[in-house]
Amino acid sequence: MGRAEVGTPKYLANKMKSKGLQKLRWYCQMCEKQCRDENGFKCHTMSESHQRQLLLFADNPGKFLHSFSKEFSDGYMELLRRRFGTKRTSANKIYQEYIAHKEHIHMNATRWLTLSDYVKWLGRTGQVVADETEKGWFVTYIDRSPEAMERQAKADRKEKMEKDDEERMADFIEQQIKKAKAKDGEDDEGQDKFTELKREENEPLKLDIRLEKKFQPDTVLGKSALSKRPASEVEEKVFKKPKSVAGDSQTRSVLDEIIKQEESKKERANRKDYWLHKNIVVKFISKSMGDKFFKQKAVVQDVIDKYQAKIKFLDTGEKLKVDQAHLETVIPALDKPVMVVNGAYRGSEALLRKLEERKYSVSVEILHGPLKGRIVDNVQYEDISKLYGA
Repeated sequence: MGRAEVGTPKYLANKMKSKGLQKLRWYCQMCEKQCRDENGFKCHTMSESHQRQLLLFADNPGKFLHSFSKEFSDGYMELLRRRFGTKRTSANKIYQEYIAHKEHIHMNATRWLTLSDYVKWLGRTGQVVADETEKGWFVTYIDRSPEAMERQAKADRKEKMEKDDEERMADFIEQQIKKAKAKDGEDDEGQDKFTELKREENEPLKLDIRLEKKFQPDTVLGKSALSKRPASEVEEKVFKKPKSVAGDSQTRSVLDEIIKQEESKKERANRKDYWLHKNIVVKFISKSMGDKFFKQKAVVQDVIDKYQAKIKFLDTGEKLKVDQAHLETVIPALDKPVMVVNGAYRGSEALLRKLEERKYSVSVEILHGPLKGRIVDNVQYEDISKLYGA
């Protein structure tokens, strides 16, 4: 029996029946054919065209499986990128919208058995930030397109310029405060300190006024007074200059100001949005792999594209490739070596000397280089991490 002609009632009836999604169990991915019932699917599997497709699949099953998996993943990620952007969204909601399209790639033709396995794979490869909740899996798209990176770079530059202006203003205010304090100190030294006048009841008022004689130079006594003294003593009395008391403190303040400016320049130059370094100990803080690796410590074996790392868990020895968003730094015990992973001293090895829990910061001592032995204070927790093997 031939097919119904276009426009006939039979043709319209068939179109209405095939409209929308059909049962997945009666769909053939190799032939991309949707059967309407069990009998139709049985007839299709016995057809010659289906048998030819099965022979092609048997020759190279990995090729077809990889192709279907890639098409499914590309379609899912494209929908996530265009429809939801970087918002945190339920993975099942995205999947329901994806399969609403009749010609989509079915998941039973891919390498993943369930949607959870696919979401975990996306989290491991660093394409999304995946987290599991009581309501199921949620994903957040990580946008690393050139346009997004350029926008982020512009935002960072703008923020850096604002910070530079704020730092310059803060430095100017601090210098003015120092000058005012120094001037007040000089005025206090040059003037007498007065105390409050107090008088008890029925006590006579007494004033103790001491008038000191003004210093009179030897010249008023006449030439005979000078002539009686040795010439060397007279010259020393007349020409001796007062010693400079504030010279050393001024030198130190200038040096401190220069060091502070250099550190500010290094901070602006070395502050990045990526912090991964080889041979540091990190903590895995994502539940995308379940509770097995949650809050487990690992060592960074290699850094990939600045934002991803190949890590090896210390307890199990298993290896993973993860994004830096799934990791955090580890703070060791006092007097243990650390790596400065961000900021002015980025890449320097140091010793942990002091821990300030209220400020969430530490003090470290630089171990190598021209600044060896320098103590750096107020280093944030996220800017250092423990060195492996220490």
